[in-house]
Amino acid sequence: MSHVIDLTQEGRQAQIVAEAEKFAEEHIGPRAREFDEAGVLADDLIQNMATRGYLTANLPTEYGGLGLDPVHYGLFQQAIGKADCATRTLITVHSALCGESLLRWGNEEQKELWLPRMAKGESLAAFALSEPNVGTDAKSVETRYRKVGDIYVLNGEKKWISFGDKADLFVVIAGNDQGQVSAFLVERDFPGVTTRPLRGMLAGRATHIAKIEFDNVEVPTANLLGKEGGGFTYIVSTALDHGRYSIAWAGVSIAQEAVNQMVSYARKRKQFGKRLAEFQLIKGLIADATTETHAARALCLKAGEMRKNKLQDAAMETTMAKYFVSKVAMKVATDCVQVHGGNGCISDYPAERLFREAKMLEIIEGTSQIQQEIISGYALRKYSKACKR
Repeated sequence: MSHVIDLTQEGRQAQIVAEAEKFAEEHIGPRAREFDEAGVLADDLIQNMATRGYLTANLPTEYGGLGLDPVHYGLFQQAIGKADCATRTLITVHSALCGESLLRWGNEEQKELWLPRMAKGESLAAFALSEPNVGTDAKSVETRYRKVGDIYVLNGEKKWISFGDKADLFVVIAGNDQGQVSAFLVERDFPGVTTRPLRGMLAGRATHIAKIEFDNVEVPTANLLGKEGGGFTYIVSTALDHGRYSIAWAGVSIAQEAVNQMVSYARKRKQFGKRLAEFQLIKGLIADATTETHAARALCLKAGEMRKNKLQDAAMETTMAKYFVSKVAMKVATDCVQVHGGNGCISDYPAERLFREAKMLEIIEGTSQIQQEIISGYALRKYSKACKR
């Protein structure tokens, strides 16, 4: 009987992913260039996704989510990401970074208050970690907090915060003078909170990236997320793990869409009286891109299965997926531009946007160099053997 239930659940989740892919093709993809050039993600699309449960597809149904397991959530992210990177970024930040952090570390009152609102699109959430002087070295946050009576007072500045200029709720990471790092749920309408959009971005132009300033912001003790002092070890670690998994799938989505675009263009474009797809060197680019994309997807699926089964090395497999897939996305997007030639350098074609978005994946949620440090440390522990003379 349990086996039948599992199959039914599997079928339901697969159907959600299929419906999301159709929705993305019809309602998101045709507007991707519009969002990128306007620098905003349309409110009507956000609400349309909210009504379908797409904003929190990974969260339990009791909170308004769709209850997708890690594998199907990854495939869901791929479906949205192929259509538009900015829309996928909203889901990553809102449901993976913030939603998963709240689900794991929030108390019952916090979860019952915020998660249903996030599912309905009534409150959008952003994760406020990076700062003007702090990126990779996340433990060294300069935003400070102090406790005064029954409130916390926050001062400082965050930077590079995706949807920071649009979110209603911020998960803010701050430190105190005793060396503790803690996480707080800060609402946009708290006095002293101001946001300023960042312009001139290479990519993520429709993700409302912003600076956030906190000027003596008073935060109730009820808005402490998790335990005081657990902001980095628990909250940030959880958020980045879920974020890296989403970014890995984002890379698959970019790579696959780049393959789609280069194949379509190569089949239509003619030079020297032949279609580009008839030239051996172009075939080589397409073959490599297709193989690398399939390999990237396979690594993400393995990481998803490990996360689903709560296996010990799931987080490490996720880190390897994020590192490998971001490199693949950049290479395949570059080859996509190459196949398009001059047309790959203008926004009339998606290749240019995919190239820009791919580069960001090698930086966000931990640079490729940091991933190399983590992975090499794991390998040196796991695969070492006693040397024999």
